[in-house]
Amino acid sequence: MADRLNARVSQRIQDITNSRPPLTKADYDLRRQVDGRLIGLRVNRYGWWVHWRELGDYYLPRRYKWLVTPNQMSRGLPMNQHILDSTGTIAARDCAAGMMTGTCDPTKMWFHLNIGKIDSTKTTPESVWLFNVETILAKIFQESNFYVAMAVMYFDLVVFGTATMIIYEDYEDVISCYNPCAGEYYLDSSNKLINDSLYREFTYTVSQTVQEFGVDNCSPAIQALYESGGANLTRELIIAHAIEPNKDGRKVGIPSQFKWRECYWEWSGTAAPQGGASYAPGFLRKTGYYECPFIAPRWDITSNDPYGRGPAMDGLGDVKQLQQETKRKGQAIDKQVNPPMVGDIQMKNLPASLLPGGITYVTGFQQAGKPAFAPAYTVTPDLKGMLEDLNEVRARIEKIFFIPLFKTISQFETRSNVTATEIDARRAEAMVMLGPVLGRINFEGLRLIVERVLAIAMRGNLLPPAPPSIQGANIEIKFRSMLEVAQNATSAAGIERIFALIGNAAGVEPQVVDNVDFDYGVEKISSLLNNDPKLIRSAQQLQQIRQQRQQQQAMQQVAQGADTAQKLSAGAQTLSETPVGQSKNALQLMLGQG
Repeated sequence: MADRLNARVSQRIQDITNSRPPLTKADYDLRRQVDGRLIGLRVNRYGWWVHWRELGDYYLPRRYKWLVTPNQMSRGLPMNQHILDSTGTIAARDCAAGMMTGTCDPTKMWFHLNIGKIDSTKTTPESVWLFNVETILAKIFQESNFYVAMAVMYFDLVVFGTATMIIYEDYEDVISCYNPCAGEYYLDSSNKLINDSLYREFTYTVSQTVQEFGVDNCSPAIQALYESGGANLTRELIIAHAIEPNKDGRKVGIPSQFKWRECYWEWSGTAAPQGGASYAPGFLRKTGYYECPFIAPRWDITSNDPYGRGPAMDGLGDVKQLQQETKRKGQAIDKQVNPPMVGDIQMKNLPASLLPGGITYVTGFQQAGKPAFAPAYTVTPDLKGMLEDLNEVRARIEKIFFIPLFKTISQFETRSNVTATEIDARRAEAMVMLGPVLGRINFEGLRLIVERVLAIAMRGNLLPPAPPSIQGANIEIKFRSMLEVAQNATSAAGIERIFALIGNAAGVEPQVVDNVDFDYGVEKISSLLNNDPKLIRSAQQLQQIRQQRQQQQAMQQVAQGADTAQKLSAGAQTLSETPVGQSKNALQLMLGQG
């Protein structure tokens, strides 16, 4: 039956192959180019590839692939056989969390948009538009898988020194983010030492391949497996993927208005990639992008290396030492609790052993006045010294990963009067120590992310129309660091103290309020605290409100004057009609007339 099934599949592959149109010259040229470049990038990556394996073994075994091989049955097996003490993994995780909180905290607005000197903190129509755009971008980040992907990216960055993330347009969530793991991807940089090319190999099942790319774009072999169904749908194949600048787009069939191009193709069918490609013509998908769809930030670089170096590389020796000492401590405790034994030869029934719990037989042992069984030697390890040394190594590892800088709150265990401003200031101080790294992450990662998502939102008509005065203007991206937040909070508190001082002094000398521009002060505080600019009225609105108030006050004064005149007139008439004798009235008497 299996032979008949294979025969039908083979016949179906032949039929599909005969019905496919011939490969175009553009696709043929591009396929030769990407095949050759992928092999070249694999050669260039070899040193990092080997080093990543050690890092994966001792820090993050689940985020590294040694060989991209399909149909592996061992994926779920334990992979952390080198890890006895998880201090290194925990320190890397805490460092990644601290970096993410300090650069793109999901609970705060971590970026700002500027157009020249116009930002989103003022009350002008241009500022309000910028604020609305920031709000829309923040909502896109929140409602997509962006922050989940960023957490994975920072973990990779801390451990491997390099991380990648691809941002695709998504019909439902606007964007969708993917994190290729170390061992899957290859990078290459431009003459400006910025990574501009991403190649990778990854596995897809037959079903996933057809869902992603469509059955008509797959090779005859994949189409036949898909049509046969059943277990064939779960068979895996290797997909090759390339994203690179579209410098020769016309030659390869991608319009030149796209600055970047992307293509997927079946890499050697279902065979292992390390032996080279068995040619499957054509592409699964070929498209272009207006902006770079991926980021590849690095912790630190040397010369023109496309891959970075991170703190996990610096701490690898300490982590290895920690694992070795932890192992030796366990062995010492084991021998102390269950030491090797010696016994009289007359009791011999097992071979000699120096393993914990083993027995070595000695002639005349019992006649010497010793017990029949006794420890071969007494093990008294210096467990206190071992623990002290282990703690010293753990402290070094945490220091390498900047953990003391991130754990600011735990430093206040003996204090209860800690303010949020003080905590933010200490966190900001910690981020200053990581200044060069943060600058690189902003430049190679966050800036490109905001540019990419902003462009996607513009093309999707998700942004409100811009005021005519800024249409076509260049939008600048600035990042709001924790240091800036702490400094702004301190500045806002200073203005509040001036307001309180003037308020108290006005009770003694009212004219002192003339020294302060309260309108500017309120607007400045709101700007420093990053409040919604619509909270503060514009100067034009304030002028209009105050003019209306002045008009109302003037009208009230006129009305009050008319009412007073009317009352006086009525009183005069009453007095004039009140006789007081001698042909006189009260009004004449008051005026001294007659």
